[in-house]
Amino acid sequence: MLPTTESRRNALLLLLPLLISACTGTLPVGSSTLVTGTIPDATPSTTPFLPATEAPAPDRLGVWIDPGVPAALVDTVLSLIDGSDGRYVLVEMQSAAEIRVEAQPERLLTQWVYAVVAAFPTVRDEFSLEDLQERWTGVSAEGGLLVTPEISALLRRGFGTDPGSAVDQVEGEDLLEFAWALPGHISVIPFEELEPRWKVLRLDGQSPIEKSFEPQSYPLLIPIGLSGEPSLLDEFAARLDWPVTNRDPGRMTVMVMTGVTALTRATAWQMERRGVLYPAELIGDWLREADITHISNEVSFWEGCPFPDPVQEGLKFCSDPDYFALLESIGVDVVELTGNHNKDFGAEPFLSTLEMYHGAGWSTFGGGEDLAAARQPAVFEHNGNRIALIGCNQPGPGYAWASESAPGAAPCSAAGLLEETGRLRDEGFLPIFTFQWSELAKPSEAQRAAFLAAARAGAVIVSGSQAHQPQPIDFESGAFIHYGLGNLFFDQMQSLALRQQFIDRHVFYDGRHISTELLTSLLENYARPRPMQPEERETFLEGIFRQSGW
Repeated sequence: MLPTTESRRNALLLLLPLLISACTGTLPVGSSTLVTGTIPDATPSTTPFLPATEAPAPDRLGVWIDPGVPAALVDTVLSLIDGSDGRYVLVEMQSAAEIRVEAQPERLLTQWVYAVVAAFPTVRDEFSLEDLQERWTGVSAEGGLLVTPEISALLRRGFGTDPGSAVDQVEGEDLLEFAWALPGHISVIPFEELEPRWKVLRLDGQSPIEKSFEPQSYPLLIPIGLSGEPSLLDEFAARLDWPVTNRDPGRMTVMVMTGVTALTRATAWQMERRGVLYPAELIGDWLREADITHISNEVSFWEGCPFPDPVQEGLKFCSDPDYFALLESIGVDVVELTGNHNKDFGAEPFLSTLEMYHGAGWSTFGGGEDLAAARQPAVFEHNGNRIALIGCNQPGPGYAWASESAPGAAPCSAAGLLEETGRLRDEGFLPIFTFQWSELAKPSEAQRAAFLAAARAGAVIVSGSQAHQPQPIDFESGAFIHYGLGNLFFDQMQSLALRQQFIDRHVFYDGRHISTELLTSLLENYARPRPMQPEERETFLEGIFRQSGW
């Protein structure tokens, strides 16, 4: 977990003079879209990657690497040079090179996507290219800009100016820690360096973690390739194994996770009055857009379910089977069964509901026809990403739990759940562990301990499905932890906290969990969530981040 205490922050700030230096002159790198001024003429500059050699003999070709070229591409170039038996030699002077590896090249080989990012507990969601330029030049009074030497070279060339005093140069391994220690600062990083402790900010309305992303109109799509004599470039390019891009949609998976769904009481009554699909009218697109849509449905469908009573006092719940169409309409892929109301009317509604889910082609986890089935993970393989969901119910009541011969939810006391999580991780899956915990306004010490244990066991995401009001967020052992998301489709309107909701949008790429976007909604009319207004979202996020200790 990242440091968040005041003492840690003060210690980091004391290190700033030692670890941060203002950007200094470096050969700039071009960009096809990030251009707001005149690009300066190229001048000789050293490359920081390897010591230079003497100018090559005529039968040897000098290769110069622009300092702004991403490290992932530089490594491939260096490997080619090392294995060329002296055919290619790395040179430090651009003028001594027959082949230049650079952005804005004469021969395009790849297009690299960069993201504008900030520490995860950042409220602001969007920037414009103009905002970014103002940070670069020092015109903006809102905050600073932290960049690596590579990014400094790219932005200097793109904006056509030297950086202002608000720009600090930080080595890559320190960048994230300094971003967390310096609230209000933003950074620019290559897409492949994203991880969940970064928040990805939209730039001119676009974000590279969104499925609707259009790279050709994105300001930070940088062309990279080779320049020099065409005949020499043919030979070099043929031996250079570069990817077409660092952001391939065919390697991305988006999953949305939601809180409590209970199609009963006042929610069901509103569905009878306004239509079965009413609850999803305003946030349905968020759910349908995902490759994997998760629902934690806590109430079974039952043919004998009585007509809903909006002021029902008892806590024995069921749902009319006609309401199943709501779940179909939002594109459900997996249903969590850790809830404690699924057997309120006995085993028969639970088992018939299970058949409905499986008949629709949906996966289930956290509950099943017996204990063995309840402990089984729901497994997905999509675009090369292997994801497994496993969950359990901690508070009971006892009749809600599965046994060796009875259906129900998997109790958290069941042996082997954490071991199964570790096994899945070892087999190349990205485990997601969900808990149905005791309902509290904020996580207890026991709840925190259990969630942290799941993260340490190998889960990449640990999520609380029980919370009727949203709870804090944490990071541990590389995992994203959300102690509770709040309700999704349920009728609690007694307080603002009960109306507030999270939908967590998790992004996976190339076998890693790279980002989580917090979608926020507010319940209305006891049934229908709507997206929060900007001021509502700002207040909500600030409160959650404070509760998280940030």
